[in-house]
Amino acid sequence: MYYVNQEQISVRLAVIPDVAGAMRALTEQWRGELLQGLAQERALHLAIEIVTDVGSYVIDGFIMRDASSYEDIIDIIAEEGVFPSAIKETVMELVKLRKPLVQDYFAWPAGELHPLTSALPDVLDQFKRSVEAYLLQELGL
Repeated sequence: MYYVNQEQISVRLAVIPDVAGAMRALTEQWRGELLQGLAQERALHLAIEIVTDVGSYVIDGFIMRDASSYEDIIDIIAEEGVFPSAIKETVMELVKLRKPLVQDYFAWPAGELHPLTSALPDVLDQFKRSVEAYLLQELGL
C-alpha cells in the first residue's frame, strides 16, 4: 500500500488558482514596472516550487524512481502519466527557470514580460486537474 501525502499535495495545488490569476493579470496589465517585474518573478518561482514539490510528493508516495534534479522530477511524473505529455515541454521550460530566478536573480530582465507568464495559467490549471485525477485513479478516492 502506498502512503501518498495527499494533504501536502492538496495545499500546494490549492495555490495554483492564485498564481495563475496573478499571471493572467500581469499579462493583461503589463507596463514593465518594477513591482510588476517582482510580482512576475515571484509568480514564476511559486509555480516552479508547486510543480516540483507536488512531483516530489507523488514520486515518494508512489515509490517511483529517485529524481536526480528538478528536471528529472518532471520527467519521472510525465513518464508515469501524472500529467499529459502535451504540457511537459512547458512545465520543463518553467522548471529550468529556477536557477535564473533563484541564483542569477541580479541578471533577470525584470522589465520584460516573460513568455511563460502568459502561457502558464492554462498549463498550471491543467497540471492541477491532472494530478487530482491521477490521485483519484490510483488511490480510488
